Amino acid sequence: MQFELDRRRPCQSRITTPRKETDTCRILSGVSEGVTTGTPITVFVPNTDQRGHDYSEMSIAYRPSHADATYDMKYGVRAVQGGGRSSARETIGRVAAGAVAKKILKNLAGTEILAYVSQVHKVVLPEDLIDHDTLTLDQIESNIVRCPDPEYADKMIDAIDAVRVRGNSIGGVVTCIVRSCPRGLGSPVFDKLEAQLAEAVMSLPATKGFEIGSGFAGTFLTGSEHNDEFFTDEHGRIRTRTNRSGGIQGGISNGEIISMRIAFKPTATGHNKQHTVARDKKEMELIAHGRHDPCVVPRAVPMVEAMVALVLLDQLMAQHGQCNLFPINPNLQEPMLLPGLEPNKVPL
Repeated sequence: MQFELDRRRPCQSRITTPRKETDTCRILSGVSEGVTTGTPITVFVPNTDQRGHDYSEMSIAYRPSHADATYDMKYGVRAVQGGGRSSARETIGRVAAGAVAKKILKNLAGTEILAYVSQVHKVVLPEDLIDHDTLTLDQIESNIVRCPDPEYADKMIDAIDAVRVRGNSIGGVVTCIVRSCPRGLGSPVFDKLEAQLAEAVMSLPATKGFEIGSGFAGTFLTGSEHNDEFFTDEHGRIRTRTNRSGGIQGGISNGEIISMRIAFKPTATGHNKQHTVARDKKEMELIAHGRHDPCVVPRAVPMVEAMVALVLLDQLMAQHGQCNLFPINPNLQEPMLLPGLEPNKVPL
């Protein structure tokens, strides 16, 4: 859990917010001697470097493209210091819970979730440079921007540095893959797996786009070009020769690698003068103070992984209850091999 929080915390490097938070977690309940007890897990992470005076001017002025205005429009009141619920600080709880979910998925089903930065502003990592079958966490964590290709990582860092020194910000894209996902997760209509994943990752701060598999690029193909043809591999398993579906067909996982991309907008709060209005509706100019990320995508990587893990664990439990206890057609339904369900096999 602490490892995942360290990946998310501020002040990791020069390209993240300079706010100095260690984000040291303390588990208050639900775990004893490294093993879950079945009671709710309570995690305490204190804020130690808040500076409320940085937000004094924002108490009357709305930051352009920030949640300040819409929170007032809905509730008539808002938290000025730090942004309240719109602050990325709230993702600490998501990442902590995601760490537990990732461990359960790995131990029970061998599922591995990896995310990385594939675009920063106009620097786009070509898809064919990264082999999703062999990609490792060490490759992703080898640089401060979390791009697995060293050459493109340097270009992305340069792009962030260029706006950082000017008090500006840029956005980017996080790619996330899921390896060894059990078949059969998800269900038709309203609870399709891609819909659940989209809802989860799009609830993260600053997200503005989601695509899975071929995504929007698939609209340029014909049906015969886009279809993933089936074959039977040497182990007798039904597989697809291509993976334009992104590991999900009909809202249900098919056992191939799940691949998705999430777009993050530039940080709304910057140090440049902007035109806005005050709460009394008078127009004014605002120069925001405070400490903010020049680009959120490097720190968003563990957040995306966490949300994907939480969705998959929910779906894994649902699948086990819905289809594994009473299989209708064992010749077609692939059993979920969960060796970790044996007693004393899942230390957390």
